[in-house]
Parts: sequence; structure tokens; C-alpha cells
Amino acid sequence: MVFSSLVFLFYFLPITMLIYFVLPDKFRNIFILLTGLFFYAWGEPKYVVIMLISTAIDYTAGLLINKFNDKRNIQTVFLLVSVIMNLSLLGVFKYSSFIITTINSLFGLNITDPQLPLPIGISFYTFQSMSYTIDLYMKKIKVQKNFFSFAAYVTLFPQIVAGPIVRYEDVAREIDCRTISISKVSEGIGKFLKGLAKKVLLANNIGLVWTQVKAMDYGEISAATAWIGILAFTFQIYFDFSGYSDMAIGLGKMLGFNFPINFDHPYLSRSISEFWRRWHITLGSWFREYVYIPLGGNRKGFARTIINLLIVWSLTGLWHGSSWNFMLWGFYFGVLIVIERLGWGKILEKLPKAVSMLYTFILVVLGWVLFDTNTLTDAWHFIGAMFGANGILGDSTALYLLASNAVIFALCIFASTDIFTKFTDKLQQQKPMQLKIAAIAAQLIILVNCTAYLVDASYNPFLYFRF
Repeated sequence: MVFSSLVFLFYFLPITMLIYFVLPDKFRNIFILLTGLFFYAWGEPKYVVIMLISTAIDYTAGLLINKFNDKRNIQTVFLLVSVIMNLSLLGVFKYSSFIITTINSLFGLNITDPQLPLPIGISFYTFQSMSYTIDLYMKKIKVQKNFFSFAAYVTLFPQIVAGPIVRYEDVAREIDCRTISISKVSEGIGKFLKGLAKKVLLANNIGLVWTQVKAMDYGEISAATAWIGILAFTFQIYFDFSGYSDMAIGLGKMLGFNFPINFDHPYLSRSISEFWRRWHITLGSWFREYVYIPLGGNRKGFARTIINLLIVWSLTGLWHGSSWNFMLWGFYFGVLIVIERLGWGKILEKLPKAVSMLYTFILVVLGWVLFDTNTLTDAWHFIGAMFGANGILGDSTALYLLASNAVIFALCIFASTDIFTKFTDKLQQQKPMQLKIAAIAAQLIILVNCTAYLVDASYNPFLYFRF
């Protein structure tokens, strides 16, 4: 799917955009729907029907909720049908193997695991489509009576498989009426190329380091090798996911949509709470609006607030994957956020910025061990290796990895800060024309280098496609 997606973007995007620009407004949503289905089917044709079923469920539920506008009980029934059916699809395809394996392990049974392949991006488009019926029920939006327009929203190809999670409320006006201008297209191209550079030039290259370390015996690696490996993954997942988000936002801008921001320099955070306000912003917003607040949020006392936070973060972990590693990963962050709510957060605010940033970064890195190891045992052994449990602090492997990848590590560190953004903002105020010329030159260089890399390289994983 990864190679297929990149082929689509490079070979079909120019002609797709050209056709889109020349089409009359009334045909553009139909064209978006067709290109979205084609894009998805290019990588996974069998499961297009699952996405269409999810779309049809929420479209129909929306019409019925609107029809019985004065009968709240009937509206509630249709909302529950929509939510239950969507979550059932998600549960069957994403969690059935995990549930069956757990039951077999606990009760000594031998239930056959169907081992259903996971439809790409099902967590993203299910949450996205489901937000429509919930917001309609809450009277935050108006019903969309045109099926093609609603289906175009669900199948928007820029972000259909890996986010950001765009709620209907975010693009309600633009679905029916949007404008395209040279400035928007130019801005979109710049955003897209920025994301492409993050993904291809940074994430792919630093990811090779983690691939090497992850394949080693965790009972024998040195502490330095373990830290180098997990730091490589720390940067890989950020540039991979934020890069794809930037590409999606850029493509959306070219189509006339304004997708919400999904990342805001998360590794500059001074607390875990701040980190999650900066990382995968649209997912955090979804859980806050549709789970945390309906549970009562922080309105029912401190004890209930803690319970609500732990529920939300356990579900956040489960959303990412069907394993105990993901569940513990989510719960881990929930506990850290609860601790900050108990008063530790105020202490962090008073500490020197460098200290609180380092504290947060280390805890996030430890969390990534849980996120990308296969079992809890693997995670435990890897964390042990990080802190010297193998009795080896450093070795020749660590020196080789560090020496071979010093430049890419330096680039990743620099690119994860806001230094360049601040510099360009200041330059925009002082020398806007020179900045535009430099930006065009930089974009051409990025395009040439990324194209050359993609033609030659075989390592192109999109990490969040599996969610």
C-alpha cells in the first residue's frame, strides 16, 4: 500500500488535480468520491466495500435523525444504531484476533482465529464518519442530504488512510461551497512538499536505524545501542506521521479545504499534558469531544475526573492497536497525566524549561518502547537494556550506529524544533520577496531529491497506515 500510495501521488496526482480544477463546481464532489475510492482500492480493493458500508450507515442515520427532529427518543435510537454498527465493523476487523487470543489464553480454549486482514485506515475513516451522526444528534451541524457530497467527505483521498481526523463540522461549509485560488494552491504545494521531505528524507532514513536495532537480541544489546535505536524511532514516527499529515493538509488546501492542524512541535513540550495537546491533535480532540466530555469530563468531582481520564487514555491506546502493549501505552500516559493533575504539572511549570522538556521527552521515549515492540516481555527487556540491565553500557555497535547516522540525527533534532519556523516568520516580515524566491528554490530541490530517493529506495513504510 505504501509504494502504491506514493505511485498514486506522483503519477496520478497532477492529472487528478488538473481534471479537478477544470470541472464545474457541481461535479467536483463526485470526482472527489471517485478518486478517493480509486486511491483506496489501489492499495486494498477488497475492503472498499467496508468503507462504503460505514458511509452508507452514517448517511442513512443522518437522514433519519433529521427526519425525526422533534422526537428525541427516536433520534437516540438511530444514533445508537450508527455508533454500534460502526464500532462493530471496527471491532470485527481490528480486535477480533486480539479478543479470541486473549479468551483462548485465559480459559484454555481453542477458538479458531479468522485472522482477518486489517482494512487500511479503518480507525480514521470510522471515527471521521461517526462524528457526523454524533454532531448532527447534538445539533452542531446541519444534515447533508446529498449522498455524493457526504461520501466525498468520508473518502477525501488526501487523508482517508492516515488522518488527520477531519470532523464534518470542520469542512461542512467547504463540502457544499469552496473556492480555489492561486494563493491556496501555492500554499498547499508548499505544505505538501514540506510533509514529503519529512517523510521521505527524514523518517525513512532515521527509521533504518530503528529497524536494525529492533531486530537485535534485547538481552545482549548495550544501553547506548538501545537508546540510539529508540531515539531513532522517536524521530521516525514523528516525521512519518506529521509528514503525512502535512501532505494531507497541503493536498486539501489545493482542493479548497482547510483541514485542521495535527502536530505542533510536540517534542518541545514541558509536560505530558502539553505533549498530547501538540501530538495527533485531531485524535485528542475527537476523544475529548465524544468520550471525555460525555463521561462528565471534570464536572463531576476530582475522583470522577481521574476515572474519566484513565478510561479515555486506555481507549486511546486501544484505538492505536489490538494488543496489551497498546493498552498499557495508553494507560501509561493516562497515569502520567493524572499525576500532573494532582499537582506535579504546576511543579513542572516552575522548573527550568530545559529540565521540564528533558523530563517530558524521556517519558515519551519510554512510551515509544511499548508502542513499537511486539510483546510486553520485549518491551520490558528493551527498557532493561536501556538502563544497563545487560551489563553493557556501550559497544562498537553503538559507536558505528552513532557515527554512521550523526548527520541524520542532527537534522531530525533541528527539524523537530520551531527554530526554522521562527526564522522564516521573521524573514517574512523583513524580506517577503526574497523569502518567496528562496521558498520556490527550496521546493524544487525537495521535489527533485524526494523523487530521486523514492525511485531508488525500497524502504518506505507509512507507520500509521496500519491503524
